[in-house]
Amino acid sequence: MNTQEKLTTLVNQLNTVIVGKYAQTQDCVACLLAGGHLLIEDVPGVGKTTLAHALARTFGLQFSRVQFTADLMPSDLSGVSVYERGQEKFIFHPGPLFAQVLLADEINRASPKTQSALLEAMEEKQVSVEGETRPLPSPFFVIATQNPHDQLGTYALPESQLDRFLMRISLGYPDRAAERQLLQGNDRRELVERLPSLLNATELAELQREVLAVHASEALLDYVQDLVAATRSGRWFVQGLSPRAGMAVLRAAKARALLSGRDFVAPDDVRAILPQTIAHRLVPTGDAGRGSVAQVAAMVDSVVLP
Repeated sequence: MNTQEKLTTLVNQLNTVIVGKYAQTQDCVACLLAGGHLLIEDVPGVGKTTLAHALARTFGLQFSRVQFTADLMPSDLSGVSVYERGQEKFIFHPGPLFAQVLLADEINRASPKTQSALLEAMEEKQVSVEGETRPLPSPFFVIATQNPHDQLGTYALPESQLDRFLMRISLGYPDRAAERQLLQGNDRRELVERLPSLLNATELAELQREVLAVHASEALLDYVQDLVAATRSGRWFVQGLSPRAGMAVLRAAKARALLSGRDFVAPDDVRAILPQTIAHRLVPTGDAGRGSVAQVAAMVDSVVLP
């Protein structure tokens, strides 16, 4: 099975669980292929947790889940050292952070202190516990779910943490046909438990190397730079994208190109992933609302295609 067939099979398997959301599942796969962390934001009950669990199962990765609550402490994530009488010394007991895929469920229900404990892990792929730095497994992905900010008991994620997520997606309500399929079908959790693993960590690492090898022409790089410059013009957003965000856009576009069976990035790849990749990093001018996808779309239309 070649790379294209493997990736198509992978996306199709996810769509047997999350029905009617092909574009969103494709974005999720692109995000993980690009080595990024994923934020899924939506109202409760539309399949955020199910999608995260299905991704981990399909990619064949070790999985742990943490339900974020207001009383969750940083040590609940990283782990603690406990004195063992038999060995007469402290033994470190790793927390759920030490998994290849961490599902941070309802991340914005935890306090800012606990949210910030994820920062080092997400960026450096390591954690500092009791003065000692401990590496995390490879690969290491955070798939976080988030409820809308206007719901009770939520704490908005700080800009520094939002910037650590390569993509933010929203599932939305299913259409009528997809919802009928959900009503008539099996329980989604049972379907997830039966999903076979289509990849393993070694195969995923190989696919990630293929993503990095996807060619981006000089004209394409000019287009990415033009888009980044447009965010900094002051016309659309209060503050523009950082160089790190620009590199994230290119990486996500390369993953999208590989999913489409190409070894080069096209402008359409950039346009397809741009709202999901940059909207959560930007504050629109005026009253458009934080991370407005519509504002991003308007800005993209103003930039000339190469």
